Amino acid sequence: MIKDHLIDEYVLFLTVEKGLSQTSIDAYKTDLRQYQVYIENKNIIDINKISTDVIIGFLKQLSDDGKSKKTMSRMQSTIKNFHQFLMNEQAMTHNPTIKLSSIKQETTIPEYLTVDEMNRLLETPDNTPAGIRDQLIMEVLYACGLRVSEVIALKTDDLNLDMGFIKVTGKGSKERIVPVTDFVSRLIKDYISGVRLDLLKELNTNQLFLTNRGKGFTRQGLWKMIKKYALISGINKAITPHTFRHSFATHLIENGADLRAVQELLGHTDINTTQIYTQISNVKIREMYKTYHPRN
Repeated sequence: MIKDHLIDEYVLFLTVEKGLSQTSIDAYKTDLRQYQVYIENKNIIDINKISTDVIIGFLKQLSDDGKSKKTMSRMQSTIKNFHQFLMNEQAMTHNPTIKLSSIKQETTIPEYLTVDEMNRLLETPDNTPAGIRDQLIMEVLYACGLRVSEVIALKTDDLNLDMGFIKVTGKGSKERIVPVTDFVSRLIKDYISGVRLDLLKELNTNQLFLTNRGKGFTRQGLWKMIKKYALISGINKAITPHTFRHSFATHLIENGADLRAVQELLGHTDINTTQIYTQISNVKIREMYKTYHPRN
């Protein structure tokens, strides 16, 4: 069996050594608890009796339960990392995940907005203090390609607007420098000297984006705000905060940006993750070809 203390020690390792976000840690814990229950139901008392076939059986059960290949791939990665940790801690005598083959995931094209649709969405907020703040949040999401967690974590001391960049803390507490346009820099400066002071309500915080109560945004609050403007805009697409990130990368690559540069801007550790945006561009080229070629 997999004892609770081993999972707890691994979670501590992820928190202290890897610096993962609470969201990522919770996901790991959920996956490992599910794996733990499966091992217990197989009546495996000695952790060293966990074999490659046992793990394959667990993944097959996920498949039989209708889980997507993406979910199965994530679970397999979780199990591999966990068993490697146990090996490093000498809690196991062998690693049953070494011979596991990678699960090939379905390639899905992420939703993104055209340039015209993005302009339309960004022009949706009104000129009230809340509207000015909301427009700026969306402008930053699009101008910098940030994740929702990254934009709500921005602090005033992360900004170097005179030099034209912001410091972003991404997954695993990894920092990266992202350039920001002159236009968005001016919007941020105006917001800090105007609307933000009103929202601050004499509170002491260096959080950049503040709610009407003078506190930082939550993920749910930002999603709700984006959903509101998506409905107002009338754009018939499923728009989320991540849509801005997808659109940012797609528009850069469509305009000839280097893939490695886009990878750095997005904070991807693996360029294969960034590669999906070249597929979006290729799809558009094929659609244009089919539409306009006279012999099609």
